[in-house]
Amino acid sequence: MLSIRNYRRLAAPIAALAILAGCTTATPYQPLGSTSTRGGFADQQLDATHYRVSFYGNSLTSRQQVENYLLYRAAELTAQRGFNCFIIVNHGTDKNTTVQVNPYGPYGGGYYGGGYYGGWSPYWRLHGPAGWYSYDPFYGGPFFGQYDINTIDQYQAMADIAVSNTCPAGPATFNAQQVIANLHPYLVYPRTR
Repeated sequence: MLSIRNYRRLAAPIAALAILAGCTTATPYQPLGSTSTRGGFADQQLDATHYRVSFYGNSLTSRQQVENYLLYRAAELTAQRGFNCFIIVNHGTDKNTTVQVNPYGPYGGGYYGGGYYGGWSPYWRLHGPAGWYSYDPFYGGPFFGQYDINTIDQYQAMADIAVSNTCPAGPATFNAQQVIANLHPYLVYPRTR
């Protein structure tokens, strides 16, 4: 049975994990800059019937989710302006890739100053052009340095739309109410605090 002292010891790590989990979520459907979470939608009126709509996702937001949010915002904007349909005039999705290379360094499991420092790491067997290689953090490996490589992708989608009350047939024409009904179940809104 846990005593009150043990509960207090567990409270700080659990609270820290809860805060960290709140910071590591995909971008919710929200206006750009409305919360501390990076990303969201933005729109700009170009003339009486044309708008530019954008959605910016963070590193945890998939391309499909960014595209869904963009279409949903275009439909929502169309309905808010009193129109039935929108036509995508121009559309593009950008992918921003960042590669982080973090060296483990002298304290990350290698030999330094007469002793070993760092924490436990697993043992790996790798196959390369010259055969099998082993990596053990306590005995080194076939690498000239030990690095952790992390690739981060972020997506941004943008569309110029024309709003209308008539829906001409075509692959770039969307009924606003149907898009809202079909994509609404896939929206994730910001958490209330």
